[in-house]
Amino acid sequence: MEKQLKHTEKELVALREEVTQMWQLVLSQLEKAKQAYLDNDEELAREVISREKRVDTFELKIESDCENYIALFSPVAVDLRLVLSMIKIGGTLERIGDFAESIARHVVMDGCRGITQELKDKLSISNMFDMAISMLSDSFVAFESENTKLAGKIMQQDEQVDALYRGALDVLAKYVAVQPEHARCALETLLVVRKIERIGDHCSNIVEEIVFYIDAKILKHNKGK
Repeated sequence: MEKQLKHTEKELVALREEVTQMWQLVLSQLEKAKQAYLDNDEELAREVISREKRVDTFELKIESDCENYIALFSPVAVDLRLVLSMIKIGGTLERIGDFAESIARHVVMDGCRGITQELKDKLSISNMFDMAISMLSDSFVAFESENTKLAGKIMQQDEQVDALYRGALDVLAKYVAVQPEHARCALETLLVVRKIERIGDHCSNIVEEIVFYIDAKILKHNKGK
């Protein structure tokens, strides 16, 4: 029994390490997507795109390994919640990776240079990126430290990202009214801003899974929205 317990603990440590590696990769992808977009750096954008397959591979392996763990060891209570949460977190990280790659593709494919740095500043795109990166980083700290005290901060940041997104809609509407010849570029920019907003939502989803795993509480549908 003691040997089996130690073996199951080793398996859980290995699963957590897989999730950690995926988390760090996705965080790097998001940071590089930000830099590529703000600097119009096509080379860096192509690097983000080329690494997307690694993100997908991580998700499939984590899902498979977690399912095998459940089948082999029939975990209960906190261990079961951890494994179920890691499956969902892996899937959510994969979607964040998709958004990072999609933002990088805007740099490579759309050929739009009508959006000036001044407009990017008005849209607070850099701030939105920074908040999303902070949310993803803080949620990792919460997972690693098994501390849900960061949940409130992360949820609050999500609301701030949502507010910046709504403000960006107004800015782009006024921009198109004055410069209709750049309407396509404005729409492309709106897609990027929307993707960052969705990344914030996914970070909140990750926090919900962490709280479920650690405190056995369900936050979904109870955020007062």
